[in-house]
Amino acid sequence: MPPSLLPFPDPPTKDTLAGARRLLETNRTSIQALNARIDAAEATLARIVRESRCAIGDMEKERERLRKKELATLAYLSPVRRLPQELVREIFMWCFEEHPCCAWVLAAVSTSWRRLALRMPFLWSKIRLVTTPSASADTIRLWLERSGDVVPLDIEIFLRVGSPKQLEHGGSRDRREPAIAPSTPTPPPTWSVGLPPTQNGAAPYAVPQPPPPPPTMNPGAPPAVAGPPPIAMPPSAPSNDPWNAQHSSDRHSSATRSSMHWGHIAFFYLVEQMHRWERFIFRFDRQFTSMGALKSINGDAPLLKEFEVSSAEAGFYVEWPWLPNCGDSAGASLPNLRSVTLQHTPFKWSSPMLKDLEHLSLRATPTSHLPLDRIQYILSSSPQLKTLSIHFQGVLPSILTMSPLTLPNLTTFSIGGHYLLTQLVDTLVLPSLTTLALDIESRDPIEDTLSSLLTRSCSPPLSHLSIAYGSELSGVSSANGVASFYYGPGGIVISWNVLSELYHLKTLEVGGTPLEALLTALGPPDDDANNISTWACPLLERLSMKNCHSHGEGVARLVQLVEARNPTGNASAATVAGVTPVRMNRLELLECPSLGLDIVRWLKGRVEGVIPGRAPSLPVIAAPPA
Repeated sequence: MPPSLLPFPDPPTKDTLAGARRLLETNRTSIQALNARIDAAEATLARIVRESRCAIGDMEKERERLRKKELATLAYLSPVRRLPQELVREIFMWCFEEHPCCAWVLAAVSTSWRRLALRMPFLWSKIRLVTTPSASADTIRLWLERSGDVVPLDIEIFLRVGSPKQLEHGGSRDRREPAIAPSTPTPPPTWSVGLPPTQNGAAPYAVPQPPPPPPTMNPGAPPAVAGPPPIAMPPSAPSNDPWNAQHSSDRHSSATRSSMHWGHIAFFYLVEQMHRWERFIFRFDRQFTSMGALKSINGDAPLLKEFEVSSAEAGFYVEWPWLPNCGDSAGASLPNLRSVTLQHTPFKWSSPMLKDLEHLSLRATPTSHLPLDRIQYILSSSPQLKTLSIHFQGVLPSILTMSPLTLPNLTTFSIGGHYLLTQLVDTLVLPSLTTLALDIESRDPIEDTLSSLLTRSCSPPLSHLSIAYGSELSGVSSANGVASFYYGPGGIVISWNVLSELYHLKTLEVGGTPLEALLTALGPPDDDANNISTWACPLLERLSMKNCHSHGEGVARLVQLVEARNPTGNASAATVAGVTPVRMNRLELLECPSLGLDIVRWLKGRVEGVIPGRAPSLPVIAAPPA
C-alpha cells in the first residue's frame, strides 16, 4: 500500500509505528480469512464442475446408446432386410463373378450374411492368395474347408519367398498374415475392397502387390494389366509390442520353423482336394526350404483344366516323382487338362500330362538337356495346340530322324534358348500362325529359318514378329540373375529381306542388330538398294528396337523411315505399286544409341508414342554354362 494511503503522519512517531504494527496484524488476519473463503469457493466450484461433467458423460453415453439403437432400428427397417434369401444369394453370386474373393467381405458384414456366405461353398471356390513361408498355412485350410467337398477349385497362390537373410530373421520384411491376391493370368475388372476393422477397431494393414509372373517367352504379347489391390488380412502383432520385443528370439525361431514347414502343411491340404482341382497355379520368386513338398502333387485330377508351377529363379533339381514326371505305366487321369505351364521346374518329356493340350509353356531347368527329337515328341503329342512357348537352355542333337510336324491350330509360337532349336523350327508347319517370337542363340542366319517357316506354312497371317527381343537374349541381364545369351557385336545374322514377305505384320520387335539394315528395309522402296518393288510391312504400326547399334547412319535412316511413313500432318505416305503404308503409332528404342534432343523432339511430332533409347551401359554377358 502506498505510504500516502496510510492514516499516519509523516515522519512516523513512536505511537504511529505501534499503530502501524497493529494495522499490519489486522490486515494479515483478514487476508488469511479471505484465502480460506476463496479455497472453499474453488472446492465447491470444482465439485460442481466434476458432478456436471459426470452428468454430461452419463448423458453422452445415453445419447450414444440411443444412437446405436437408432441405427440398429434403421438397419432393421432397411429394405435389404426384407430381401428373400434367394435374392441375396443371387446378389452374392453376382459379386463373386466380378470379385473372386468377395466371400471374405460379405461374411464380415452381418451375422445373417455370414451364415449365408458360409452356406455357399461356391463363394469360396476361388483361392487367390499372396503369402510368405513365414505366414500361417491355416488360411489355405480354412479356405478349403469353407469350399465344401464337391465344388471345383480354382487356385492361385503367389509365394513371396524373400532373401535368405530375411528368412533367417523370421521374415522380418513381411511377417503379416497372407493377403488375398487378384488373378494375374486373367485380371478381373479393377476393384478396391478391404476387410472390415479387426475386433479392437484397428484397420488391417496394406500388403505388397503379388510378385510378377515368371519370365515369359512371348515378349511381344501385350503387357499384363495390373490387377486390383489385394484384400488385406488382419496383421500380426506389431514389432514394437513390449512382449514381442522381450521374446524376439522366440518369435524369430518360431517364424523360421514356420518357413521350414510352410510348403508341407499347405500342400498337404491342397493335395487332399486334388480331385476337385479345376485350375491350379502356384508361383514363387525363388527356391524355398519346403519346396520339396511339390513332390506330393501326384494322383488323379479328373476336373483339372489348367496347371502351372512357375519359379522366377532357375534352380537345379533332381528328377521329382511328381505329376509332370509321371510315366505311362503309372499315368494319372487328366481327361480335361488343356493348359500346362512349367517354368524352371522339372518335367519328363514323355509325361502323359504333356499330351492333348491346347496351351503349353515350358521353360526347362538349366540341368535339363533333351535331344531335339524328344522336344518334337512333346509338340507332336498335342496336335491341337493353339499357343506354344518353349525355352531350353541345353539341347542335344537329335537321336532319331525328325519328320515334318504340322500344328494347324497354332496361332502363337515362342521359342528361345539353344541354337540347335533352329533345327526344330525347320520341321514345323504352322499355317495359322499370327504371333512369332524367336529368341534363339545366334549361330546361323536366322532369316533363312524364318523365311523357310513362312514358305512351308503357306504365308500365314503373321501380325506380330519378335526376334532376339527378350530381355534375357539381347544383352540385358535378367532380374533373377539367370545367365543370359548375348547377341555380340555382330548381332543377329539377318539381312531383313524377309520383311517383304510379311504383308500382315503390325508389330515388329528386334534386338541386337545394326540399325542401318533394318531401317533401310522398312524405309521407302528403292529398287537399287533393297531389290523390292513396294513397301515392306505396309501395315506396320509399332516398331521396337532393343540394344541395337549403329555405324554412323542409323539416326539418319530412322529420320528417313519416319518421314516416309508418317508425313507431316494427316498426309498419307507415298503409294508404290498400289500399296500405301499405314502410319506408325509407336516407336521404341531401348538401350540404343542416343538420338539427341532435337531428333527426339522431331520424332514426337510425327509419332504418337516415342520411347527414346540410350547407349548400352551393361557389360557383355558370356554364353550360359552348359
